[in-house]
Amino acid sequence: MDKLLRKKSNIILFLAPAFILFTAVLIVPIGTAFYYSLCDYKISETPKFVFLKNYITMFTSDADMKTAFKNSIFFMIFSCVTQLIFGLVLAALLTNIKRGRDFFKNVYYLPCVLSSAALGLLWYFIFHPKYGINKIMENLGLLNKASEGKQWLADTSGFIILPIVVISFVALWQYVGQSMMLYMAQISGISKDIYEAAAIDGCSKTQSFFRITLPLIKPMVATAMSLNAIGSLKFFDLIFSMLPESMRGVGGKAHVLATVIYDQGLRYSKYGYACSVGMVLLAMCLLVTFLINKFVKTESYDM
Repeated sequence: MDKLLRKKSNIILFLAPAFILFTAVLIVPIGTAFYYSLCDYKISETPKFVFLKNYITMFTSDADMKTAFKNSIFFMIFSCVTQLIFGLVLAALLTNIKRGRDFFKNVYYLPCVLSSAALGLLWYFIFHPKYGINKIMENLGLLNKASEGKQWLADTSGFIILPIVVISFVALWQYVGQSMMLYMAQISGISKDIYEAAAIDGCSKTQSFFRITLPLIKPMVATAMSLNAIGSLKFFDLIFSMLPESMRGVGGKAHVLATVIYDQGLRYSKYGYACSVGMVLLAMCLLVTFLINKFVKTESYDM
């Protein structure tokens, strides 16, 4: 086998299928989208090269893009912080229990594999002004029956509107199980001898968590934060299924980058402009991943 791999032609032959597939499904689409982002392109017309016109419009005169940037950045920060905290807490708790661990792991992870469209409709009715939470508050006497109740998915006041905050918590509920499973996988790889030695030295469980567990799972923390950041920046499905079109259409205050791409590309057939927004989204994902890997310091330990 070593003799076979010494020949460069054999190495190229082995790498060729993966390289061709990688190029076909990633490099070519990105290159094509970048070219169209520099064009005024509609489905019924030939692409017309306009250079940076789409990007200039995006950053100077498109009010929807300003709203989308604001909401997407809020989603990203909220997701990274809450997924980190709650994912670590759940992972630490479930790692230390003996009975019911598999049951609770499945319960917390189940929303991750369910259809986001179905979950969006479920939570839509939960936050409906006449049903769900408002109905429970009314039955408990916390809400006047004559009142319409809190407009959870329609209140557009404030810098970050209430529907965006509500959907952020729904996304936390849906995806916290993913972060939990990643952290549990890393924690389970830590040798029990380390914890036993720490206990002998008088280290409490809380001290063990902050001085042993956290430093040893930092590589997974960086990975989970990168996945959460990228997922939140391209967030789309819950917003599309939970909010009416008036909230995420032209002039809507619930726009995120993905809904702008959907509107410009599929509703208005402005494929060039949609591609330019997609390129900005790609750049933001790469930048955030780079910053996380740079500032979340990780070290290798023998566990």
